[in-house]
Amino acid sequence: MKRYSKLLEHVTSAFLNEYVTPNGRLASNTQTAYVLALYFDLLPEALRKQAAQRLVENIRDYGNHLTTGFLGTPHMCQVLTRFGYTDVAYALLLQETYPSWLYQVKMGATTIWERWDGIKPDGTFQNPGMNSFNHYAYGAIGDWMFRVIAGIDIDPSGPGYKRIYIAPHPGGNLTHAGAELETLYGTIKSSWKLQSGVISVDVTIPPNTTAEVLLPKAASKVIREGTSRSAG
Repeated sequence: MKRYSKLLEHVTSAFLNEYVTPNGRLASNTQTAYVLALYFDLLPEALRKQAAQRLVENIRDYGNHLTTGFLGTPHMCQVLTRFGYTDVAYALLLQETYPSWLYQVKMGATTIWERWDGIKPDGTFQNPGMNSFNHYAYGAIGDWMFRVIAGIDIDPSGPGYKRIYIAPHPGGNLTHAGAELETLYGTIKSSWKLQSGVISVDVTIPPNTTAEVLLPKAASKVIREGTSRSAG
């Protein structure tokens, strides 16, 4: 443990010396650079908030579009949520123009493509030498959708879903969402619906497990448990 803690110190120090300016800017002002630095905690705590702000500024400069590839995309929305920008993560998820996930859907995709524009807007194809139409890298957004939209997450104190967090985060223009996950203990289900400013949440927890349910912006006095678990 000490060996790897020391290695982490050396890696972090080398990264800061080589790629971070004294005022906290990254030498490479790209979305991927900021995402990876934040996801792997390569920046000191004091610099992380401003780094997240610069990441968001970059996303907005590109009209709420991704400029990431295989390395940055899987962690993008996780990082945005971690630093309080779930609304920006939703904006990326629901973006319909290239490059985006829904661009592929609107072009007829039923799988995840290797390239954001495997099929171009004019209907022609990219170079077949690098143009897989069944390529998971960008599909890693599914992890964020389970953890944040549906709210099914692990509690590190109870690995393997022995202990579970249920913390849905409604957003974008979604009015309902749901997901289920098969675990060694059984099926976890979490779904929610928004109607007239009230969120109704339906949760199923497997036997021999425990869960902590966190409802977004819910005042405890208006939480009702029962057939229609809800909070306004």
